[in-house]
This record gives sequence, structure tokens and C-alpha cells, in this order.
Amino acid sequence: MKKTDRPADPSKVTPQLTRRGVLSGTLALGSSAALSGAQARSISGGVPWQPAEANAPVEATPTVAGGAWQFFTAAERDFIDAAVSRLIPNDELGPGAKEAGVTVFLDRQLAGAYGQGASWYMQGPWQKGEETQGYQSRMSPAEIYRAAIKAIDAHCAQHYDGKTFAGLSDEQKDEVLTGLEKKTISLEGADAGTFFTLILQNTTEGFFSDPIYGGNRDMVGWKLIGFPGARYDYRPYVKRHGEKLDLAPVGIKGRPGWTPA
Repeated sequence: MKKTDRPADPSKVTPQLTRRGVLSGTLALGSSAALSGAQARSISGGVPWQPAEANAPVEATPTVAGGAWQFFTAAERDFIDAAVSRLIPNDELGPGAKEAGVTVFLDRQLAGAYGQGASWYMQGPWQKGEETQGYQSRMSPAEIYRAAIKAIDAHCAQHYDGKTFAGLSDEQKDEVLTGLEKKTISLEGADAGTFFTLILQNTTEGFFSDPIYGGNRDMVGWKLIGFPGARYDYRPYVKRHGEKLDLAPVGIKGRPGWTPA
């Protein structure tokens, strides 16, 4: 389908998948007060603490032609590029998830502690949980991505003349994503609804994360919603309610213009 033929509402998949729908939830987040050093030491339970010591964020390494991917295979990257391009499309509002580097963000996250569920309790007993209790799969995020992508491509090959998901038209991709969301598609080895919820959440995270993690390339997500980023001091703007500040976004590493060539 040509870009000019797309409907006014790009979220054919689900009403919540429009940019405005995604952003409304993001902008509704509140703020929290920062803890003092003494409070932090007290909460930590007496663990020795020294100034200037912290767990620095691990910067995502850039991809290069022919390599540097840590988790996804070539076929899996094609799937992810195609899927995130439908969840947050490149349209009149600006670049989409693919252009923002969300595939790189997901690759790095799934290759690391998040992908392994390293901080999650993943042992038994196995009882059926409620949807309100969040993620309930026995599989880690990395496992469910790998199994679901394979199963979805198999489903597409069976129902769309041997094509993989990446080879479908935009309308067909939306049909498949809708089937996953509504659980009308059954996958071999993975729960369709769980995977859809996970990839939608992770795509949103990648689009609005700090660029140091591989997504939000050129801060396109922050520019879209007018978020100034990780600035050092917001005190001059605290009482300026309802104003459009037009502040250039700043990431953890600063702005690209501040980085020496």
C-alpha cells in the first residue's frame, strides 16, 4: 500500500497503536522527588557508599554492515523491522520505530540481562495467573521472541502463499498483528497474546529510550513529544506551566553537536 493511500488513522492494528495513543500514556507519567545521599545510604541498608560511584549505563554498540548484531538472526531482523514499522510507522508526524533504531535497541536488550529475565523469578510452582498480574510466561523474553518469530513466519507461509511476515503487504501485516493481539492466531511454542503485548511494550520503550541504548536515534521520539531529555537542571522551568519551551533534547551523553569529531 502506498504511503499516500494509508488511512488517516495509521493504527489499523488497534486503536491504542496510534502515535497519539502511545504518547498520551507517556505524557501522563508523573514526577518523583530525588533522594538525598543520606536517604539513599539509609535505604540501601548500610551498604558502603562513596561519592561519584554508580552503575554507569552500558552504551549500545553501533551496527555495521555485515555484523555487530548480538541476538537477532538476519531473518529475525527482517521480522522485527517489519513489525515495529507497523506498530510505530514512518508517517507525516516523523520517523517511525524502524528509522529510530528500535531493532538495534531490541537486539541489545534481548542479548543482555533483560532478555534472560535475569532479575525475574522464573521458577515454579507454575500456576495460571491473572492478566492483571503482568507477564506470566515460563519463557524469558529472549526465548519467547525467538519462538514466536519462527511460529509467526510459519503461520504466514501457510496462509499467505509461502511468504514470511516481512514479505507481506502492510494490510496483511496488520491482519497478522491484529490476530496476535486478539489471540485469534494460535502459535506453535509461544502464546500469541503474550508476545504481542511484549513486542508492543518493547517497541515503545525503544522509541522513547535514551539514545545511548540504541533506540530513539537522533532523539526522534523525544522531539516528537517535545521532551527536553536528561538535562542537568530544570529549576528555571519548574513554574512555567503550559509553555512550549522549545528546548533541544539532551541525552545521557549530551547532544551530538557536543561530541568531538
